[in-house]
Amino acid sequence: MLSNVLPLKKLDIANPYQDLRYAYQSEIEKVDEFIKEKLSSHVELIGEMATYLFKSGGKRLRPLLTIASSGLFGYQGDRHIKLAACIELIHNATLLHDDVIDKSSFRRGNKTNNHIWGNKNSILTGDYLLSRCFEIMVEDGSLEVLKLLSAVSSEIAQGEILQLQHEKEIETLEKTYIEIIAAKTSSLFAAAMRVGGCINNKSKNEKEALTSFGSNFGICFQITDDILDYYSDSSSFGKSIGNDFYEGKVTLPVIMLYQKSNDEERLMLKNMFAANERTTKQLNYILDLMSNYKVITTCKKRAEYFSAVSSDSLGIFPETLEKKRLQDLAFYIVNRIN
Repeated sequence: MLSNVLPLKKLDIANPYQDLRYAYQSEIEKVDEFIKEKLSSHVELIGEMATYLFKSGGKRLRPLLTIASSGLFGYQGDRHIKLAACIELIHNATLLHDDVIDKSSFRRGNKTNNHIWGNKNSILTGDYLLSRCFEIMVEDGSLEVLKLLSAVSSEIAQGEILQLQHEKEIETLEKTYIEIIAAKTSSLFAAAMRVGGCINNKSKNEKEALTSFGSNFGICFQITDDILDYYSDSSSFGKSIGNDFYEGKVTLPVIMLYQKSNDEERLMLKNMFAANERTTKQLNYILDLMSNYKVITTCKKRAEYFSAVSSDSLGIFPETLEKKRLQDLAFYIVNRIN
């Protein structure tokens, strides 16, 4: 099934993410230590929930981008460590809130906080993470950074609300989908990259280039994630195939499928997503349709476009190893489909 997936292109290195992670391993360790320090609380349950959340996995991709963007300019200091931690706190706060909204029971192969401790505790712990994040921003002392990360927190919330407005709408336009993920997902990637420009006092054009890299990278990342939900398994992706389908999420593969389907198939798709629950039999029907209409190939081409724009955004910077690592990563993200 789904034999129409485009083959992986050969990369200069086996895994650009691992290469980047190895290059900045000591900085990432410092980020984790700083987060651990900031999550201390006299309320035992908060510490327990926060520790569980951060120990449950995660690639630290967003803080890694902040450190890498700082590395583009040979930054010396520790502001990038603290602000990378800030980025990761925002991300994990949104995960806590997302899992409550989506009624998720598992994330990264582990039980979610809301499944273990309940929705109320999860929401309040998410709020606690955000409050600690704002403390870090104030301590940093940069009004520019404060405005940037405050704005991205607002943007993420607006993306969440926009997604809820279009929940289960099978006729959602691709343009609306991109608008949702640009706010909900890629805005934090964009901010993570721009922080590196801010703390290095780079020009407006250079900051915009970093922002463009992060924004397009984030869109590519989310599209690929949505593709993987229809072409993956729990061992390689951290969740079972079809999880988005069972939750009734209208992602790009579903949008593309609806556009390519005939009238009879469209009616069936509408009924599926209008229902309160969906079945394994229906998922298999969806997968067969996606294979017939080469939906995965179409979606992957969309992701490749944003990957290319992301990489090209760094064109104004000198050819350095740091730049190549980021560009390799942008290319690799879309090739996670195997």
